[in-house]
Amino acid sequence: MLRHLRTTVRHRSSIILWHHHNHYHRSAKYNPPKTANPPSPPKPPKAPQKPQTFTFHDVTWEDPYSWMSSLQDKVAMRHMDMYMEQEEKYTEAVMSDTERLQTKLQSEMASRLNFDLSTPPLRWGPWLYYRRVEEGKQYPVLCRRLASLNEEFISHKSPSSGFDFASGKRIEQKLLDYNQEAERFGGYAYEELSEISPDHKFLAYTMYDKDNDYFKLSVRNLNSGALCSKPHANRVSNLAWVKDGQALLYVVTDENKRPYRIYCSMIGSTDEDVLLLEEQDENVYVNIRHTKDFDFVTVNTFSPTFSKVFLINAADPFSGMNLVWESEGIVHCVLEHHQGYLYLFTDAPKDGQIVDSHYLLRSPVDSSSNPRIWENVFIGDQNLVIEDVDFCNSHLVLITREGRKYGICSVALPLPGWKQAVHLRELQPHFLPLPKHVCNISPGPNYDYYSKTMRFTISSPVMPDAVVDYDLSNGKWNIVQQQNMLHERTRILYGTALSSAIAEKTTNVKFSSMNDVKSEDRNLWNDLSEFYACEHHDVSSYDGAMVPLTIVYSRKNRKDNQSPGLLHGHGAYGEILDKRWRSELKSLLDRGWIVAYADVRGGGGGGKKWHHDGRRTKKQNSIKDYISCAKYLVEKEIVQENKLAGWGYSVGGLLVASAINCCPDLFRAAVLKVPFLDATNTLLYPILPLTAADYEEFGYPGDIDEFHAIRKFSPYDNIQKDALYPAVLVSSSFNTRFGVWEAAKWVARVREQTIYDPKHPILLNLTIDIVEENRYLQCKESALETAFLLKTVDS
Repeated sequence: MLRHLRTTVRHRSSIILWHHHNHYHRSAKYNPPKTANPPSPPKPPKAPQKPQTFTFHDVTWEDPYSWMSSLQDKVAMRHMDMYMEQEEKYTEAVMSDTERLQTKLQSEMASRLNFDLSTPPLRWGPWLYYRRVEEGKQYPVLCRRLASLNEEFISHKSPSSGFDFASGKRIEQKLLDYNQEAERFGGYAYEELSEISPDHKFLAYTMYDKDNDYFKLSVRNLNSGALCSKPHANRVSNLAWVKDGQALLYVVTDENKRPYRIYCSMIGSTDEDVLLLEEQDENVYVNIRHTKDFDFVTVNTFSPTFSKVFLINAADPFSGMNLVWESEGIVHCVLEHHQGYLYLFTDAPKDGQIVDSHYLLRSPVDSSSNPRIWENVFIGDQNLVIEDVDFCNSHLVLITREGRKYGICSVALPLPGWKQAVHLRELQPHFLPLPKHVCNISPGPNYDYYSKTMRFTISSPVMPDAVVDYDLSNGKWNIVQQQNMLHERTRILYGTALSSAIAEKTTNVKFSSMNDVKSEDRNLWNDLSEFYACEHHDVSSYDGAMVPLTIVYSRKNRKDNQSPGLLHGHGAYGEILDKRWRSELKSLLDRGWIVAYADVRGGGGGGKKWHHDGRRTKKQNSIKDYISCAKYLVEKEIVQENKLAGWGYSVGGLLVASAINCCPDLFRAAVLKVPFLDATNTLLYPILPLTAADYEEFGYPGDIDEFHAIRKFSPYDNIQKDALYPAVLVSSSFNTRFGVWEAAKWVARVREQTIYDPKHPILLNLTIDIVEENRYLQCKESALETAFLLKTVDS
């Protein structure tokens, strides 16, 4: 249920594969003679080499550090344990002169944290669902209360603990206490899925079992609070309620984490769960979701060669599955139902031709044609791209993009019964107000199908994320949660008791076309553009392709022609680069840094062709785009020469590391977070399970052309010998998709093959697996990264 209420909680005492030992050596204060030489820089550790030869297709290569990934070799793992301790001590020694700076940065970042961890209540039927943290407790509690008992719900603190002293009624119901879940799961509680039944009687959720490395399904009775006797399934990847909450469908994965079976469990029954589908082909993946009106469950099956959508009648889940749509290859497709019509949002090829963006189809539910006939809803518009859709009973909502400009518009339902596609403007779309510089719009859970209010999260490089409720019937809008960076606090507005200023300013919002929508008062949006500038540039890549480059800087602290800069990149899976305002970057911006974002090919925001032009055999385009943006920043004197740093997360680490291999002198430093660095070995001999989407993105090594392309862009295999590399901080973790051995191997080989310079250290920072869920540790890690950049670039 309610993915925005998804709780990610882990205990501080989580056990990891290797223990970390922090050694702080303190000696008595001593004032050396002025003539004494400065202490020599610490020497980097040298990893043992155990060369192993590999041959594939027509290529033979040697890997001296392949032993680091031999997880079943106890001797190798003992060596790895000792090597990790050496790396930890070396990083501490190199960064020891920044301890005071790290403390200051951590204090700065902690002061900007949102201390109210409650989520804005979400109205669904008669209930308000929300999550809050009780005083003195580490983990949140999932709660609800009847909206009718508390129409003026301001916060979880009033009335105290959900007790209304005026009426003498307890108006809050605790649904799930994650502190108790942590006890159930050995001090480690991490929830992935959570679904409330449509009758509001049950909660189905999955918790991570760290000892077995899978997610375990539980169902809780919300009236009694007790766990149901069944289902209790392991390795669960998807959930969907049927029969108005009397039964639950769930998907389980095989040993390689491939979703392949669908079961149906009758709640309260002692009968065995019924197997509805099993995909035995190891290349086929399965997932399920319910339509928003809970009338159907859609079953998506896909493989490298096909994508199919089946329909299950939620009122009778044992009546079989009906095939309603299919296409060649892996494509994105989401199916919805509205008043007798099926709507399909997809990017599948049309008439055998690849399309560049998603489009919307519809077909009557009771269609008897075989194959089913689907009609286009809209006539394609090259200038206005539909990025996403959402439905409620009364409206269809479209997230649109016109160039770089995002929009949200609503169209009244039902649509006219026309047989032919129409232009969007013929349906009189109403575009809703947005702030400036929007870089992403994410639909909220929007579970209440019959509500005319929809929730969205609005993101901008110069504005903290705003959670906004739009009333589609009259255009009124309310910010229900947003951090106010100017006052270092968070504004959370609940229920109908909204601030008078907002109510006054939004009462008379008029619908308008996209071109007429004016950005609202930036103070109302908590927009920071008065203090931080956001500029958009187009950079010509090596082949003439124009790469979008976004630049953010402090209007007050920018140093003309002298600013250091940080260039972010990702460029994979067609995902939009995360350009949201991040409060930890304020520490760099306020010190005069430029923060830039390169939307290279392979990423999102430019259509399917933009994605495909940066994957598989065309991955070099992503890398060259990033290099072109880096050179642009320096050549245009936006960033001072020799003061540019790169930043990449996950597959973005591959992008930045590859750019460093090509142009090591272009960068002064880089931060690579849990990076994908050993592409050849990971794709050839995966230790952690890979999906078809991974091979579609980076290539199938069985194909000789794609294998050679992988060899060419794999950062680990293309380190320049006898070159001076920039300073690099590589952060990795044992609980990541890309194993810690990838980072360790890359660090060891860079040190082995490149020129050693203590002013350009190559550091490996091994984080514990709770960092991403512990905000204190997040600040600590961000402070280390920022101190590293200031030390290596700005000193």
